[in-house]
Amino acid sequence: MASTVGIAVGITSTVSTVFSLFLVPISTEFNVPRASVSAVLILIGVANALVYPVIGRLADRSGARVIVLSGLLLFVISIALASMVEGLFQLYVVYALIGLSGSVLGPILFTKIIAGWFDRSRGFFMGVIGGVGNGVGSAIMPVYVFMLISDYGWRVAYQGVAGLVFTIGFPVVFFLLRDPPAVSTTQKPSRGHRESMLAEKELPGLTFLQARATVPFWLLLISISLCSGCLLAVFIHIIPVLTDRGIAMADATAVLSIFAMVTVVGQISVGALLDKLSRPRWVAPLFLIASLGLALIVSASSLPLLMLSGVLMGCGLGAEFGLLPYCISRYFGLRDYGSISGVIYSVVAISAGVLPVLMDVVFDVVGSYDLAILLAAVGMLLGAIMIFLLPRFDALIGSGAKENLLPESQHALP
Repeated sequence: MASTVGIAVGITSTVSTVFSLFLVPISTEFNVPRASVSAVLILIGVANALVYPVIGRLADRSGARVIVLSGLLLFVISIALASMVEGLFQLYVVYALIGLSGSVLGPILFTKIIAGWFDRSRGFFMGVIGGVGNGVGSAIMPVYVFMLISDYGWRVAYQGVAGLVFTIGFPVVFFLLRDPPAVSTTQKPSRGHRESMLAEKELPGLTFLQARATVPFWLLLISISLCSGCLLAVFIHIIPVLTDRGIAMADATAVLSIFAMVTVVGQISVGALLDKLSRPRWVAPLFLIASLGLALIVSASSLPLLMLSGVLMGCGLGAEFGLLPYCISRYFGLRDYGSISGVIYSVVAISAGVLPVLMDVVFDVVGSYDLAILLAAVGMLLGAIMIFLLPRFDALIGSGAKENLLPESQHALP
């Protein structure tokens, strides 16, 4: 519950998902091109990339709870400050702060906690916290922000988001979030040796340097960063993409909500499926389905077809969100989970920050988002191929126990 709520009030649903609602009014008030405003997404991506490895390593060493609580408070303050900006420079500074503090409420710390508490049903519970958290948050927040902007303006909307994050997020995380045990307690060493054995015991898995030398590490990093960047770029721009073509704001918001809600089902379903699979290649078709959704949104004009495109894209986004943390925990184990996921997610964050801005650059040049969306569909196809090439989950750390640490003599990994 704590991890699910923490992700629901995190940076994806409260900042990235609703950014398209702020994009047009801010660019209009400051009289600047849309690309200049959406450049804040690059700042978020860079901030995430800088912070993810740091918080991942800190969580590996000292736990995630204190880091999450501290970051949540700073995140609330940063969002509230966005309501006070008077120009682009101030907006950039505030969004840099949002990116730094919001990194703590990203996927790394919460999936690390879940991976430590659950093993047999790890994929399902990772899917629950990410799918329900991101999905429900991303479905509700656009409606909430749309109402605030319509009635009171974008500045009050930022204040409303900050208030919601604090009043819902902080109490739940404070009272319910618990770090998993640092060591297994299933073995019962003798009383005289118990303390020394526990002190020496480490979580099973590869070190970061071992993981970095493997093919699955690079396949995951490239495929997920490419695919998530492509889909999130379109996700963030759903509102302007559709309203620029004459679709009513309420209908565009409904398509965005459908996109988000299907992501919930997709992530939970993929997580549960991964618990029963020996390799992730069977998830690759969902990336192909998402590419069809991207192609459809370019050509569709009726609301039912636009809804269908949201469903197809949601399948792909849910698959990405569910696949990455599970694969990290299964391929590389839990020993350096925070450090490994911190590096991979930092690249994902940069992709998610840069590609949306490139979409606005394309718009400013050609006057349409269609070309950028079709290129995103091609990116999804390439990502599907790389996912299909991934090996069995036990390829790196043995079939006998999925998370046994490799001996030093086996550091040269395939």
